[in-house]
Amino acid sequence: MSKARPERGAKSTRSRASDRSPSSGARTQSRPQRRGPEAAPVSGQKNFSHAKALPQHAAHLERLLPELLSFDQPSDRVVSRYFRAEPQLGNRDRALIAESAFAILRRKNEMSQFASSGSGTQARRLALLGMMSALSEGGLGSANRPESALADLAHVIQPSEYDWLKRYSELDRDTLAPMVRNNLPEWLWNAFESSPGEAQRQELAMALMRPALLDLRVNTIKANRDTLLEEMNALGGRYQAVPTPFSPDGIRIMGKPALQNSSWFKEGLFEVQDEGSQLLCHLLGPKRGEMVVDFCAGAGGKTLALGALMRSTGRLYAFDTSERRLANLKPRQARSGLSNVHPVWIDSENDSKVKRLAGKIDRVLVDAPCSGIGTLRRNPDLKWRQTPAAVAELNAKQASILASASRLLKPGGRLVYATCSLLPQENQAIALQFLEKHPEFELIPAAEVLKDHFLDGVQPIGTSPDNPWWQLWPHLHGTDGFFGAIFRRKA
Repeated sequence: MSKARPERGAKSTRSRASDRSPSSGARTQSRPQRRGPEAAPVSGQKNFSHAKALPQHAAHLERLLPELLSFDQPSDRVVSRYFRAEPQLGNRDRALIAESAFAILRRKNEMSQFASSGSGTQARRLALLGMMSALSEGGLGSANRPESALADLAHVIQPSEYDWLKRYSELDRDTLAPMVRNNLPEWLWNAFESSPGEAQRQELAMALMRPALLDLRVNTIKANRDTLLEEMNALGGRYQAVPTPFSPDGIRIMGKPALQNSSWFKEGLFEVQDEGSQLLCHLLGPKRGEMVVDFCAGAGGKTLALGALMRSTGRLYAFDTSERRLANLKPRQARSGLSNVHPVWIDSENDSKVKRLAGKIDRVLVDAPCSGIGTLRRNPDLKWRQTPAAVAELNAKQASILASASRLLKPGGRLVYATCSLLPQENQAIALQFLEKHPEFELIPAAEVLKDHFLDGVQPIGTSPDNPWWQLWPHLHGTDGFFGAIFRRKA
């Protein structure tokens, strides 16, 4: 039952390292063993005293890229290990290096093709392209435009590199081959032809290349969203906090400050959690005093959200097969102030601890291990590491976990099967297969469960009058991609 996808929310290097913003003119004392070419400011430009990037940032990227692009391990693990080996790097340095590395992974096909031109090593050319992307659209630049990104790189690039990067910023991407333009492996581009369909797959591919904004879930046990928004925005735009469009407890941060250093984080007033993940918890709709199970809890982002919806009453079990992930839940739980959360390690979905609770639980969430294709904005390496064969192997595991979790429900109890995938074989196919094999359950339309909540026009976000599923799309909803199917055990 271990998660096949990287953990979401505040668990990855991305959320720890890239959600930070360099300050103007910030310099670092880091000394990588191998430096890239030292560069003077490009002549003809105006004022470079506030440039965001420095030569050592490019040098660190050059050292990091070979291992990152081998795809032997998850990218967040590679980046985290690199930063542990370079303790002199500050938060601002790590933010730029990490976001640049992930930008290269998002646009690997496009950048690799363009990097066949230019001067210097291939690693340096990719590093410069990644830094330009991070500074122009990753929330780390002066003004989030190609022109300002070139100015931010003034202390890094040579005049010839300036001209080369300017050509890249002016590139007509419509002239590129589909696989290059969309930065997807062929199997995934073909999969998107059927879902979401030919008319939308180009738009989806574009959305998956844009870095995700940083979403927070306000811990309503301890804080009020309006109050926290006011406090954040009182700092003169440093946080640029706005309410999330649909989640009643969400805050979207337009910049990338070091939130883990804030008193709000240390006091447990919020957790980092994508708006889509927050909304998913409302599909389960736990009530005060109930017995609830988060069957694949991981490090507990959704567990904590469910606990807050229950107002810290009842009993909420957090099951997972990874002791390491459950250990990560404990400090988060302590900060949250929740007293109803009970982490439980299980050796598999058939553990005796699961069997002892059979028929006793009111609601069960199965956030199943999946390909993670819906999180490509945050985990871009997944599109290069996943394969159709790996997805097929996951399907058997997903079906087994869902069947085992269903035994926990009492008559009338609610079961939610969810993934962060966009692939029908992990979503609708598993739900329909479950219904076929378990006639004691019935499917509840997501629109019926959400009713008048989170309206997108006249329809609750992620629902449709044409089908019973719940589905969020990055290009339509501005969230990670999520799927949900809601079942009820017949009385």
